[in-house]
Amino acid sequence: MINGQGGKIICTKGCEGKRHDFQLLKDSKVHFQKGTAALLDSGYQGIEDIHSNSFIPEKNTKLKKLTKQQKIYNRMLSSARVLVENVIGWIKRFRILTERYRNRRKRFGLRFNLIAGIYNYELQQ
Repeated sequence: MINGQGGKIICTKGCEGKRHDFQLLKDSKVHFQKGTAALLDSGYQGIEDIHSNSFIPEKNTKLKKLTKQQKIYNRMLSSARVLVENVIGWIKRFRILTERYRNRRKRFGLRFNLIAGIYNYELQQ
């Protein structure tokens, strides 16, 4: 989870094995405040039931093409989410997310939080 104004990493959550991002969000029991806007990717379909002030991109189907308004909305949403994607890319440089983690499982959360702390420290510099 990343703060939209400063770009700081607010919280992190990991799990063993492969798990969908939305399922990980539900399992973490993170609650959004009512005034908080959540800008999410298309993997979080159904989040409107949990948080009403969330924005996900519109999807295209074979039978129903996107209108010009929906394309503009998707473009605006993706330009606002680029900060999140840049942070994910920065964290992937440490290869803790991109490759198999071969160290002790208990220390994964600690090491991931340390990387997030390094990123937040670099923002202040």
